[in-house]
Amino acid sequence: MIKLSLNKKVIIFGFIFTFFSSFGQSFFLGLFNAPIRNELGITHGQFGNIYAVATIFSSLLLIWVGKKIDEYQIIYYSFFVILLLFLSSLFFSFINNIYFLALGIFLMRFSGQGLMSHTSTTTISRFFERSRGKALSSIWFGLSSAEFILPVLVTYLFVIYSWRTVWQAIALLIILFLPLIVLNTIRNIKLDSREKSQKLSKSIKIKSWKRREVIKDYRFYIISLNMLAMPWIATGVFVYQTFISDSKMWNLYTIPKAFMVYSIASIITLFFSGYLVDKFTSRKLIPLMNIPLLIAMFVLFYYQHEISAFIFLGLIGVSNGLANVLGSSTWAEIYGVKFIGSIKALTTAFMVFSTAFGTAVFGLLIDNGFSIENIAFISGVYVVISIILLMVIRKTLEPIRLKK
Repeated sequence: MIKLSLNKKVIIFGFIFTFFSSFGQSFFLGLFNAPIRNELGITHGQFGNIYAVATIFSSLLLIWVGKKIDEYQIIYYSFFVILLLFLSSLFFSFINNIYFLALGIFLMRFSGQGLMSHTSTTTISRFFERSRGKALSSIWFGLSSAEFILPVLVTYLFVIYSWRTVWQAIALLIILFLPLIVLNTIRNIKLDSREKSQKLSKSIKIKSWKRREVIKDYRFYIISLNMLAMPWIATGVFVYQTFISDSKMWNLYTIPKAFMVYSIASIITLFFSGYLVDKFTSRKLIPLMNIPLLIAMFVLFYYQHEISAFIFLGLIGVSNGLANVLGSSTWAEIYGVKFIGSIKALTTAFMVFSTAFGTAVFGLLIDNGFSIENIAFISGVYVVISIILLMVIRKTLEPIRLKK
């Protein structure tokens, strides 16, 4: 049997948890939009409102439950998250009315997108210091791999199986596979465990901010405006991919195929972004994060040909790759790691909330006759404003260094 270092085991844990967070991500749940709406007889807007409300409640609960990762050993916290994801996935297969749909989406958003990604990124951000950027980029390959594989796979499975059967298979996979991963990777990890490195003793000590201090810092909100652009805009695109295809008169399989480009772009960006973060710091890279997203909105606004689906999703993938790494490393760089769990619980909750915002806004605009071009323009304006605000404060994005 291959013996792996503790550093590699922690990365494997983060990779697997990030992959499995995909079952609660909007790109995945969006694949079930059409069959669920057809079965329950609801509109795009109704689905969007249910999705948004359920997501908002999941983000509020995440602020409290996510904070507990600072209080319990990671192995116990991970088993709790696995059990919740299993039960949520199983419940989702039994949805037969709008009330069960709301509860099912709430559970999947909370356990999947929320707690699974929160557990993996918090563990990595706390455990790694010198090579935090490369470690974070490595684990986000998990989600990029899922985004590459699952859309086409699920679309194919719908030809053979019902959407309920697919969810039951997912639940079975979760409960059989994930506990083995936890036991073989992070069994010995403690709250104060850190990566093994000869250079850590030379690292600069910075102040660790408590969450109540962070929420009083104006920089936190401007950075968050930029961090939240990707989640809410991409969520709207993913959840309403059928509407986009119909509006542009694209083939049913155009966007699922374009997700492969999105995934490849995310993976390539992740590969480079980890090294760039460790060399230049996240603070210097943040202003560049949403530039590809802005260009993607222009492509979606201006072009009609099917090839534009691959271009705009590829550009979103670039911003996604940057955001995945910067979204975790930035907070650790500026606010330290001692209370990173409670800070990440808040930022993850904001992220989940923003996806609810995106779903609600897209659904509301669609039901009120806005075209996808109009929506792309509105999204682009948001990105421009958030980048300008960030550029104004970019020189203040430094941690407080402690005296030796």
